Amino acid sequence: MRCPNCESKNLGKIGTYQFYCWNCCLELWVEDGKVNIHQIEEDGSLSSLNDIFYQQG
Repeated sequence: MRCPNCESKNLGKIGTYQFYCWNCCLELWVEDGKVNIHQIEEDGSLSSLNDIFYQQG
């Protein structure tokens, strides 16, 4: 698996279907065959970036 943002293979597993990209610091998880992408904020909360990566056009 590669990070959809930076294409790095430097992913750490943090849960059953959850991963962390050590290169660009995004949290990823797979749900129903789709990769969900979140940025970790300074306060520890997560902000979804799915709208950026999966824009309909």
